[in-house]
Amino acid sequence: MRHARPASFFVGLLLIALCGCGYTTRSVVRIDEPSIYVENFLNNIDTAREISDARPYYAYRPAIESDITREVINKFLLDGNYQIEGPKSAHFLLKGELVSFERQPLRYDANDNVTEYRLSVVVNMKLHDLYEKETVWKESDFAGETTYRTSGALSKTESAAIQEAIEDLAQRIVERTVEDW
Repeated sequence: MRHARPASFFVGLLLIALCGCGYTTRSVVRIDEPSIYVENFLNNIDTAREISDARPYYAYRPAIESDITREVINKFLLDGNYQIEGPKSAHFLLKGELVSFERQPLRYDANDNVTEYRLSVVVNMKLHDLYEKETVWKESDFAGETTYRTSGALSKTESAAIQEAIEDLAQRIVERTVEDW
C-alpha cells in the first residue's frame, strides 16, 4: 500500500529546484554595462625547441594565436555578459599569450602506430580593470583540450581537433571571466 505524499513535500522539492546550487548565467562583475577588449593573443611558442624524451612529438600550427583571439571574441559575443569594445572605451582588457601547443599520444595499435592523440592549447592570460588600473585575475598554463582518433568510426582530422581545442579554450576563458571561478 502506497502512501500519498503531502503537498508540502512537492513544494519543498520545487523550492530546492528553483534555488539551485548557486549557479548563474550572469556575470559576477557589478557594473552597469561591462565591456571588454580582447587584445590579440601573442605567440610565445619556441619553434626552435628540440624534441626530447619528455616531448617526443612536436606540433605547431601557424597563426593559431589569431584563431584563439577570434574564437574568444566570438564566445564573448555568444555569452552576452560583456560588450566587445575598443581598447579606449572598454572597462576590461584581456591579454593573453600562447605558450604551448601539444600533441600527446594516448593509444597505440598492435604495430605501435598512434591511434589517438590529446591536443592541448595552453595560454597565460590576465584580465585588467582599465578604470581601477588593477589586475582582476591572472592565469598561467590555462588549457583547452580535446582528443581525436586517427582511424575508425570516431576519427577526425587534426585540423578539426585543433578547432575543438581552441573552442574549448575560448569557452573556458569566457567562463573564467564571467563566473570568476
